[in-house]
Amino acid sequence: MSRRERRAAKKTGVDRTAAGVGTAGRLYEVGLGHMQAGRHLDAQLCCQQALALDPNHADSLHLLGLLSLDAGQYDHALEWISRAIRQEPKAVYLTSLGSTLVNQGRTDEALKAFDKAVQLKPLDADLWRNLGAVLIEVKRPADAILSFQHALKLNPRHWGAANMVALLLYQSETFQDALPYYNLCDELEPNHFQTLYMRALTLQKLGRLDEALADNKRALALDPANADTYGNIGHVLMSSGRNEEALSWFDRSLELQPNSAATLMNKAIALGAMRRFAEAVSWYDRSLELQPNSALTLTNKAIALAELRHFDEALAVYHQARAIDPSHAVADWNLALLQLLTGDFEAGWAGREARWKIPALSTHYPKLPQPMWLGKEPIEGKTILINVDEGLGDTIQFARYVPMVAELGARVILAVQEPLRPLLSELPGVSQCLAFTASELPAFDMYCSISSLPLAFGTKLETIPSAIPYLPAPAEGRLQAWEHRLGPHERLRVGLVWSGNPRHDNDHNRSIPLRLLTHILDVDATFVSLQKDPRPDDKAILERTEIIDLTAHLTDFAETAALVSCLDLVISVDTSVVHLAGALGRPTWILLPYRPDWRWLLGRDDSPWYPTARLFRQSETREYGSVLDRVRTELHTTISARKARRSPCESPDRLQGGFKEMIAQLNVPIGIRSTNQLKGASIILKCTDGPS
Repeated sequence: MSRRERRAAKKTGVDRTAAGVGTAGRLYEVGLGHMQAGRHLDAQLCCQQALALDPNHADSLHLLGLLSLDAGQYDHALEWISRAIRQEPKAVYLTSLGSTLVNQGRTDEALKAFDKAVQLKPLDADLWRNLGAVLIEVKRPADAILSFQHALKLNPRHWGAANMVALLLYQSETFQDALPYYNLCDELEPNHFQTLYMRALTLQKLGRLDEALADNKRALALDPANADTYGNIGHVLMSSGRNEEALSWFDRSLELQPNSAATLMNKAIALGAMRRFAEAVSWYDRSLELQPNSALTLTNKAIALAELRHFDEALAVYHQARAIDPSHAVADWNLALLQLLTGDFEAGWAGREARWKIPALSTHYPKLPQPMWLGKEPIEGKTILINVDEGLGDTIQFARYVPMVAELGARVILAVQEPLRPLLSELPGVSQCLAFTASELPAFDMYCSISSLPLAFGTKLETIPSAIPYLPAPAEGRLQAWEHRLGPHERLRVGLVWSGNPRHDNDHNRSIPLRLLTHILDVDATFVSLQKDPRPDDKAILERTEIIDLTAHLTDFAETAALVSCLDLVISVDTSVVHLAGALGRPTWILLPYRPDWRWLLGRDDSPWYPTARLFRQSETREYGSVLDRVRTELHTTISARKARRSPCESPDRLQGGFKEMIAQLNVPIGIRSTNQLKGASIILKCTDGPS
C-alpha cells in the first residue's frame, strides 16, 4: 500500500485487515462478494473505500448503483450507474441503467439503454432476454417474442428466454405455438413447478386433457399445498365430463384457499353440469359475496336460474352483469337467447349479433371486408353473399329467408356447408351456391350471415315465414332409388334419429342411447335409421334390431331429403334432421329435453317454424322414459287409424287417398298460440374462470 493509500485508508477507517490488498479494484471485489452474500452494508462500505482511492472507479460506482436499486432508491441508483457509464459505457452498466429506468416507469428511456447494450454485445443472450423484458413493459409483445427468440438462437439452452416466449404465446392464445417452448423448458429444467403448471394450462386449452392432468399432478407433487393446482385439476376433470371427481378437487382447493371466488364459481359450474342447479346458485352466491362485481359469475348464475325456470330473476341477473361490463359478449349472447324465448324477438335477434365477439362461436368463420347487410340499406341491383355462421340445422332453418332476399332485387350468392350445397343450390333466387370453405369467393357488394336474416327482416313470432315446404323437392330419380331400397310400402315408415354431434355443448341433454328408443320398436311399423355415425354402444344394439339401416347411401343432405320424403313420419331428437324434415313439410315428432333449444319455445306442442312438427317434451324429471311412453301411445293411435282406413276391398287409388288423410292427422295445427315461451339456447355458453 502506498503512503497515499494508507492516508486514505486512515481517513475512511479502512485498515489492511479490512481491505486486504488496498487497491480500488480489490476493494470492489471484496464488496461484490459481500453483496452476493447479502451483506449489503459491508458491500457499500467497500465501494466507498474504493472510491476514496479512485473516485472514477467504474465498477464500484456501478455496484453502488446496484445496491441502491436493490434498496428501492432509484434516484440514487440512477446517479451512481450514470456516473459509471460516463467512465466506461459497458453493456452491463447500460443493462442496469435500463432496469433502473423501468422501475421509475421510464420505459422508453429504458428501451434505449437496452438497445445500446445489445449493440455493444450483440452475441450476449442475456442482454436480448433483458431487452425482451422491457419490450413487454412498453406493451410490444410481438417484438418481445422476437427478442427472446433471438436469445434462444444465441443460447438454445436459455431457460428464461424459452419460458418468456412460451408465456407470451400463451397470453396471445396461440397455444399450439407455446407448447414446444414449454417442452423445451421441461427438457432444460425437469420438474420445474412453473413449467409444469403452465404447460398443463396450455395442454388443457388444446383439449389434451389427459396430458394436462398428468402435468398438474406432477406440479402438485412439487408443491402439495398449492391451492391453484388443486383447482386446475378440478377444472381439467370438469372439462372431461368427470364432474363428480372435479367437485372433490375443488373442495380440496377450497380447504387451502376458502376465499377463492374463482374456485367457488367453478364448483358451481360443475354442480350445474350435474343438473344440481339449486346448489349451483348457492355457490355462485358465495363467490359473488367475495367478488360482487364479477360479470362472469353473474352470467353463470343467470344460466342456472334459467334452468330452474326462474326466468324473471335470470333476466335481472343478466342485466346486472351487463351493467357491470357492457362489453361482456357472453352475457349478451345468453341474454339474447332468453329474450327470444320470452317473445322479445326484437331484442333477441339484435343480441345474437354478440356471437361475432365470442371466439368459441366465430373463430371458424371468415372475416369479410365487405359491409354487412342487416336490412337497413336497399340491395336492389347489388350482389349479396349469404354465408353460414352456425350449425347445419341453423342453415336449414334460416334458408327460408334466402328467396326473400332475392325478392328485394339482389343477386344472391349462397355459401353453405358442403353437405348442404347440393340441396340448397336449388333454392329459388340463388344465383350461385358454393361451399363456404371455398378458397376464393366470387365478387360481391355486401354480405349477411344466414343466422342474421331474421334480424334483417325484423321477424316477430307472428311473422315467422312458415310456408312449407320451402326446400326444393328431391329429384324423381333419387326418390325412385330410395323406394326401391326400402321395398314394399306395407306399414307405416318411421325414420329415427337418436343422437346428435357428441361435441355439441348440449349433447348430454338432447341425445339419447338407442336402448331407450327400443321401447317403441314393438309397434307395427317399419323403422328406418337416419342416424349417421352411431356411437359404438348404439351400433351394437342397432345390429340386433329390425331397424333398416341404409345410412351408407346418405352421402349428403340431398340424399337424406330424398329418403325422408319416402317416409311417413320422422321421430328424432333435436338435430339437423328435424329441420330437414320440417322444411320438407314431412310429419316430424321431436323429442325435446327439459331445457330445449330456444327455437322450440316452451309450453306448446307445435312449432311456428315447422307447421308439421309435433313436440314431445321432457317433464321436470328430465328423463326420456315418459316421453317415449307418450310417443309409443301416439304411434299405436296413428297405426290403428291407418289400418282402419285400409280395407281389403279398397283399390290402390283409394288406399292412397285414405293414407294421405291419415298422414294429415300426424300434422299439428298451424295456428300460433301465445304462451310463456322461455329458456333454451343454441349454445348456452358458460363462462368458466378457467384454470387458476
